[in-house]
Amino acid sequence: MKPRADPLPLPRAPRAPHAPRTPHAAHTPHAAHAPHARRPSCGARGAPLVLAPLALRLIARAWRHHPWRYAAALAAVALGVALAWSVHLINGSALAEFASAVRSTSGTPDLVLRGQPGGFDERLFERAAADADVAQASPVVEIETAARSDDDAALPLRLIGIDALRVATLAPALRPLPSAGESPLAALDPQRVFVNASLRAQLARATAAPARQTAAGTAPTPPSHAGALPTLPTLQIRAGERWQPLRVAGDVAAGGTPLVVMDIAGAQTLFGMEGRLTRIDLRLAPGTDHAALLARLALPADVRAASGDEGEQRASSPSRAYRVNLTVLALVALFVGAFLVYSVVSLAIAQRTPAFALLGVLGLTAGERRALVLAECALLGLLGSTLGLALGTAMALAALRWLGGDLGGGFFRGLAPTLHASVSGALVFALLGTASALVGGWWPARAAQALVPAQALKGLGSGVARPAPAWPALALLVLGVLLAFAPPVAGLPIAAYLAVAALPSGGVALIPALVELVLARLPRPRHALALLAWRRARWQRATATAAVAGVVSSLALCVALTVMVTSFRDGVAHWLDAVLPADIYARSTASAAAAEAAWLPADLLARAAALPGVARVRATRVRALQLAPGRPAVTLLARPLGDAAASLPLRAPPLPPRTGRPGVFVSEAVASLYGVAPGTTMRLPLPVRHAPTPGAAPATDDTFVEADVRGIWRDYARQFGAIAIDLADYRALTGDDRVNELALWLAPGTEPEPVLGALRALGDGGPLLEFATTRELRAASLRIFDRSFAVTYYLQVVAIAIGLVGIGASLSTQVLARRKEFGLLAHLGLTSRQVLALVCGEAAAWLAVGTLLGVALGIAVAVVLVYVVNPQSFHWTMELVLPPTRLGALAGAVLAAGVATSALAARGAVARRAVLSVKEDW
Repeated sequence: MKPRADPLPLPRAPRAPHAPRTPHAAHTPHAAHAPHARRPSCGARGAPLVLAPLALRLIARAWRHHPWRYAAALAAVALGVALAWSVHLINGSALAEFASAVRSTSGTPDLVLRGQPGGFDERLFERAAADADVAQASPVVEIETAARSDDDAALPLRLIGIDALRVATLAPALRPLPSAGESPLAALDPQRVFVNASLRAQLARATAAPARQTAAGTAPTPPSHAGALPTLPTLQIRAGERWQPLRVAGDVAAGGTPLVVMDIAGAQTLFGMEGRLTRIDLRLAPGTDHAALLARLALPADVRAASGDEGEQRASSPSRAYRVNLTVLALVALFVGAFLVYSVVSLAIAQRTPAFALLGVLGLTAGERRALVLAECALLGLLGSTLGLALGTAMALAALRWLGGDLGGGFFRGLAPTLHASVSGALVFALLGTASALVGGWWPARAAQALVPAQALKGLGSGVARPAPAWPALALLVLGVLLAFAPPVAGLPIAAYLAVAALPSGGVALIPALVELVLARLPRPRHALALLAWRRARWQRATATAAVAGVVSSLALCVALTVMVTSFRDGVAHWLDAVLPADIYARSTASAAAAEAAWLPADLLARAAALPGVARVRATRVRALQLAPGRPAVTLLARPLGDAAASLPLRAPPLPPRTGRPGVFVSEAVASLYGVAPGTTMRLPLPVRHAPTPGAAPATDDTFVEADVRGIWRDYARQFGAIAIDLADYRALTGDDRVNELALWLAPGTEPEPVLGALRALGDGGPLLEFATTRELRAASLRIFDRSFAVTYYLQVVAIAIGLVGIGASLSTQVLARRKEFGLLAHLGLTSRQVLALVCGEAAAWLAVGTLLGVALGIAVAVVLVYVVNPQSFHWTMELVLPPTRLGALAGAVLAAGVATSALAARGAVARRAVLSVKEDW
């Protein structure tokens, strides 16, 4: 009994009831090409009506006979869509929640007058409120600080001081809502505060954390309704060097991150900002000329006018590059999944060649065969996308519930957003998943279209495939190189992303030419079996693309990610060595924005220096500066610099100082975003202290300081930029002697634990919020780094798995197509073991070339990621680090796994009896 090559039962061809029988098409090879041959109805005008149920029947039976194979392709598409969709949902939900919170706290003004974090003179409000074109004006004091309930851990928050009589019309979400039993005028009491639900929930979780830690495997669950929120009789607000207890008198409706609202006069007194504001919201009369109004107001140098919706734009712009890069990284899974679809469909075409050949003889045209395969791929992509959308939604819900809206970038920390999904977004990702499946199935569909039915029915295959010309591959590689040098588009490395896609695509297309180039220069083997494998690997080099394309692309991706992460981690490690020279660090706040509201006691520096075991102490003043409208504030670090080359990780030797102007050192982000370079001058918005007049105290005025840029330094901690200035120059300019951070050097042989305990005693647990040794800071920084890049490790595993499945499917395809050849070799005396060695030898030759190409392409892509994508996205530079041991182990593991996969794929096919393999030729 002749074994069936195709497991699919084919529908019988339609035949007239009394039509005479004709010889079978298998015995008349040229019947399909006869000029007067009758064609059945599936090739006529009614073909779509007949072809549709036929296609569905063939697809259903193919999937039923090979469920695991198609399940693997389905899972590849689903995982790719799920990863990209979940990242999109998490980022979109966090951004929507953040933007909504910004809108609720900013209100709906027509114009906003905004100053530096330190505020501006409130007399500007009097002029604005008195202007005839201003219908309403609301003064605001907005401060970043921290709060705690009793002695619990401090939580960062925003405190907004408002005029309760004016805020309702411009920002109704900030209107205080007194609790039951409180006076209706509680909002005017400077000792009363009003909190939002987010602050209540976070304080509840912080209080319950010790109890919940005792239950293994549990995690804090935010309250689901307002009734579950705890009551807070008092709340301690961090103000300067102390914790100020204030009574919680009610709530506000504003959402987002933790928020406290209080009377503006109380906020000014609490934070030493008497007579100063940070923002003025204006509602203008219809038809007001903005330019004329601003001219009449005569805004000070440190105050600027902004549109009412600028807050929402500022909420999205800082995280845009991070979100885009994370989404592109997630879409890589779809790119890799397309190769698995390619391999699975190629294997399916090879196994169903007799079925397609018989359908061709019965009248199915070449174009209809291609459409049949593409319809199968589209159905595969559509089902995979549907599953991926459901899985991605579940992943996003879990991430938002347990991790919040922050994915490692730190932009949405403290948010607990609800899921925001759109039908249009789901359709886009469904189309991306379907498109990836169609791209993966395009070449197998072309193979089904090019099939010669009569020849395929004889089991003769499709002949020797001709290698494709090398010029398209070289053109793609040149295009990738050119795109790598293109500038960013709207601040995003769009051209670099295209270069990352063009380089592997060109390398995969270059596989046949590279196989010929490498094998032609190797010495000819002397052993007959090795010579046969070597000759066929060269002669059939066109099929090498299908065999090792998945391995080349996945290995290139893994090498690129490995080199990029290693380079970044090595750069961060060296940077930590440069910026953490002391033994112990203490700081009053974690952010520069909150440094204006929290600083260390004035005498703490002297008391810390007098502690036993402390050899030296260095103080640092930290503050935020708004250099340009619409951009995040940069961080100013004022500390003793001394030899700048030794105290800062400079990219080049510093320029010598100039007399008459202070010198500053800017980070790479400042240099890139604001176009400054060593030798140029930049303006810093700082309150400058004027020389005192006789009999009067020194006075300060808000103005701009001209400073010389002496150098550029690497800073991986502050994406939006940092400026370092010598502490003596800063104090001479501003008269500000506050301190936010301390660095302590210990005497030789001193253990850090006793010194840390003494520091805590000095701070009494309050003023000093954070203590850490250099070892702890370094370990925590690298741990955060590894957690941020955890998704790259997942992508590497998925890529290698898909590549190995792809080579297994591709070699299985070729083994099935060569069953006649194996039968002939068996008749000539080769055993099954020798035939298996022949197949593995061919695969090893192709895999060796593919591995070398994959490593080379991966290094090229890593160069683009390190030197183009990172500087254009995050304005950071680093040195390229190639880990030879890891790359060698990765390439060796892929090569060994590929050969083992080839052996498993070929073992079942070459085990058939030789007589059955060649029986069809008798």
